[in-house]
Amino acid sequence: MQALVTGATGCVGANVVAALLERGYQVRAMHRATSRLDALAGLEVESVVADVLDPPSLVPAMQGCRLVFHVAAVSDYWRTAADAIYRVNVDGTRNVVDAALQAGVERLVLTSSVAALGIPSPGQLLDERATFNLPPHRFHYGYSKHLAEQVLREGREKGLDGVIVNPTGVIGPRDVHWISGSLLREVQNGWAWFAPAGGISWASAVDVGLGHVLAAERGRSGERYVLGGENLSHREALEVVSGLVGGRRPLFTIPFSLTNLFVGSVRVLRRVIPIPISPEQVWLSAREIYCDSGKAARELAYLQAPFGAAVEQAYRWYQERGWLQ
Repeated sequence: MQALVTGATGCVGANVVAALLERGYQVRAMHRATSRLDALAGLEVESVVADVLDPPSLVPAMQGCRLVFHVAAVSDYWRTAADAIYRVNVDGTRNVVDAALQAGVERLVLTSSVAALGIPSPGQLLDERATFNLPPHRFHYGYSKHLAEQVLREGREKGLDGVIVNPTGVIGPRDVHWISGSLLREVQNGWAWFAPAGGISWASAVDVGLGHVLAAERGRSGERYVLGGENLSHREALEVVSGLVGGRRPLFTIPFSLTNLFVGSVRVLRRVIPIPISPEQVWLSAREIYCDSGKAARELAYLQAPFGAAVEQAYRWYQERGWLQ
């Protein structure tokens, strides 16, 4: 069986490619002409140049493929303007869905995000029943993923068989763009001397890659599956990373009550100098965005490796390439 993976040169996309190959699929890796291919190193794939924002390029890329994994998206929302996030994540998804209908694809797996599920109530876990519950301006990335899920549902009404997966925070090998991998670099360089108040669910990139394939093979049409892992406070996560890669452990945790002060400070600083953090990140980092992946475990046999194991996989991959000490 042949499968196309959009966004194949990103961390999640490359791990989807690896999981497909391990399960005997023929894989067509879609990427833009300007994309770095480092994430696909060592993987035997057919490369195809296309762009989710170039509709005429998509149908030829999908010809002969029974499965399409639509992973391509703007995920580094703190580095990207809002209009670009919506253009790629929403309009790009619409282009992919339309092309899949034209190409006669049997099933499309949409990589959404736990961000599309909003923020849980205190003490609660996010699961597939949650809906986006924030003003769009508060979290453009999450709202764009919410809209992308609606686009797939519209495609299903036209006859496209589709399944949605919602990864949580993803860390592991093949993260050439330093999305979550930047955590390892920052800790090793001694920059993580404090921790935000909140926490998130951390998933292994390898597990998330396999989870996509399991969703294609076993997922129920139209269903969502949260692909998460270990729920950890940011301080706990930083301490695990420090123990594996070296570097300073966080000296203190920023109180939740100071969140708005930090949000305002970051907003002012970004007007003056480019800093690698956004007000959205600061606001979200104070929330406990913990998740329940029980549905994926039950219906897909989805695995959930400990956070430390995922960090170790990422660290080893970076070390092999000389990108970290």
